[in-house]
Amino acid sequence: FMNISDHIIDDARYIASPNHDSRPEKTSISLIIIHAISMPVGEYVTENIVKLFTNELNPDDHPDFKAVSDLKVSSHLLITRSGDVLQFVPFHKRAWHAGISVFEEQENCNDFSIGIELEGCDDDIFEEIQYEVLNSILNLLKNEYSIPDKNIVGHQHVAPERKTDPGPNFDWSKINAGHLDR
Repeated sequence: FMNISDHIIDDARYIASPNHDSRPEKTSISLIIIHAISMPVGEYVTENIVKLFTNELNPDDHPDFKAVSDLKVSSHLLITRSGDVLQFVPFHKRAWHAGISVFEEQENCNDFSIGIELEGCDDDIFEEIQYEVLNSILNLLKNEYSIPDKNIVGHQHVAPERKTDPGPNFDWSKINAGHLDR
């Protein structure tokens, strides 16, 4: 039911983030990184995530925002708790989601990956609709960009010293990458 046109999912709500740039020349997309985000932590206010990815987060809105309001970050996609899909960066562009990272001895994962944020946190379970939508998107991206199942990982797998997301409550057995038993 979903399609990609000009590197954007047709059914997604597109909100352009300024936080992206071009991928290095002759770099193919070969990795999908699954993240979890909530702002503030443990609270699900989608608009705060939108503000973070569009550089509009007010540091005075919540004490937690002071530390992150100046960050220039983005992800290609956000899947909300209700299963809505927001896209911030076209897939052929480099979103700024992984930070210092390495996958199979290749550094700077942002160069060759697609970042998918799930609205959630380490201390909470994800909604069934999020898994359903994520699976549809994973199938779409695997076909569009020839990404193998083994190249679908969590942020925790590419930046283990810094990150724990999507976290211990993310059920890897529920996604369409059968061999993964993370």
